[in-house]
Amino acid sequence: MHTMSHVWQDMVHLPIPLLEKILRPIIVYLCLVGFLRIFGKRELAQLNPFDLVVLLSLSNTVQNAIIGDDNSVSGGLVGAFTLLAVNWLLAKVLFKSPKLTRVLEGSSTTLIKDGVVNKKEMERQILSHEDLISVLNKNGFNDPSQVESCVLEPNGTFYVQGKLPSMDSVERHEMMDVLNRLSNEVAALRREIEQR
Repeated sequence: MHTMSHVWQDMVHLPIPLLEKILRPIIVYLCLVGFLRIFGKRELAQLNPFDLVVLLSLSNTVQNAIIGDDNSVSGGLVGAFTLLAVNWLLAKVLFKSPKLTRVLEGSSTTLIKDGVVNKKEMERQILSHEDLISVLNKNGFNDPSQVESCVLEPNGTFYVQGKLPSMDSVERHEMMDVLNRLSNEVAALRREIEQR
């Protein structure tokens, strides 16, 4: 019975003060948000295996900074609750303040406009031509010339819009449809006349 109470004590006892337990995740959270803002949207986009390894390693790297020298269940729960609460509060504040959102998240980056790749922005975002083609392929395009605009959003997602066909090609296509219908109707009338 004594061992059971000892196990329970180890599981719930916080070896560090509660205030420190709450402050640690807040500080790490805010620093990570700042680092991701500094190092750019590419880290969020997870374009290649190296970026994915960095993101996965971050959680292990900051684990001790968040929980300190604590393996208790209650310590983990306090840390997890604090992270979720800070994230929820920040999301609520950002929802109500678009200006603050732009400051913290940054702005969108246009990588392609009217089929032309913005090489300066590609360099700034550390994106190779192969990375861009991969993004385009995932969105159903093979070449930048087929794209009206490709935008890298602050959250790391890509918005890709294809070029719309010109009015001339739309009109030409419609005229061809009308001609095909007329040809089919004339052929049907001929067959009908021949059968009489």
